[in-house]
Amino acid sequence: MSDSPLYPLSFTPIYQYRLWGGRRLAEWLTTALPSEGPIGEAWILSDRDDYPSRYPSRVTAGPLKGCTIAQLIDRSPKPFLGKLAQRFHRFPLLLKFLDVHEMLSVQVHPPDSRVDLIPKGETGKTEAWVILEAEPGSRVYAGLKPGVTAEDLQAISKLTVNRCLASFSPQRGQGVLIEAGVVHTLGDGVVVFEVQENSDVTFRLYDWDHIDSKTGQQRPLQIEEALACVDLTLCPVAVDPLQNETMPPVTNELLFNDPHFRLWRLQGAAPFVVGAPDEPRVLVCVEGTGNVEFDGADFILEKGVVVLLPAVLGRCRFRPDTSVTLFEIAGPECA
Repeated sequence: MSDSPLYPLSFTPIYQYRLWGGRRLAEWLTTALPSEGPIGEAWILSDRDDYPSRYPSRVTAGPLKGCTIAQLIDRSPKPFLGKLAQRFHRFPLLLKFLDVHEMLSVQVHPPDSRVDLIPKGETGKTEAWVILEAEPGSRVYAGLKPGVTAEDLQAISKLTVNRCLASFSPQRGQGVLIEAGVVHTLGDGVVVFEVQENSDVTFRLYDWDHIDSKTGQQRPLQIEEALACVDLTLCPVAVDPLQNETMPPVTNELLFNDPHFRLWRLQGAAPFVVGAPDEPRVLVCVEGTGNVEFDGADFILEKGVVVLLPAVLGRCRFRPDTSVTLFEIAGPECA
């Protein structure tokens, strides 16, 4: 592996077959989709080792091209992770684009405290979505209606889901935080950006009677484990931004401020500052184009591209070509 110093890093997306997926991610990413089949997820930044031939994410350009994020963190934990290196041996977040053409399973994720339900090496899973596209019939279900019991959830079906789960018609730009323990699903034509803890632990309560074309079978449910994770006291999920600041030359919205991650939506047409001292930041472009300036070089950002700024880079200047919309994502805050 190259001993080159760190710089703004872009990564190749990892596409995932999902029976509920579609083909709309081709409109959001520059890397071609697999030739056929429903693609539900593009993992645009992944430090996982589930299948070593495909993961973790690999750098697409520059002297470190071909290196994985895991190799870079192992080589330079403090320059890469900064103050997060005290707590994490791998990148703590997993970032995705989702094309939910049909309905995602009704599901729940465990909190970090439920170590009895989390496989060794995993964590709990709090996640959040930003709605990028939605059709008139699209739906987000997030949280329980008052009075819903574990017995109601155990028997949930297509006929009862609307009686059990709070829901709304999603609109472009909305942010939805799904804390661990919240029952949720979405779909029927929704495209979202997702940030989550670096975990792949999901328990299904109901799967809409989907048949997986690859197996000819329904997918298994994990009702007992799901019910053990559900927090019956959580209210339906709110979708309003936490904070909206217009500080020329950029509009800065804090969409999520969770113990596991923070996400800002940045919009502007003139140069502005991105990144932070001593912590890695991730930039994801969802509209427009521009360049991150570092050490006399330009690193392009265009729609669907992710650029990771290692902690050692600190603050950088971003120069839009036209009006641009970026997500800037940070990991957990450390004392």
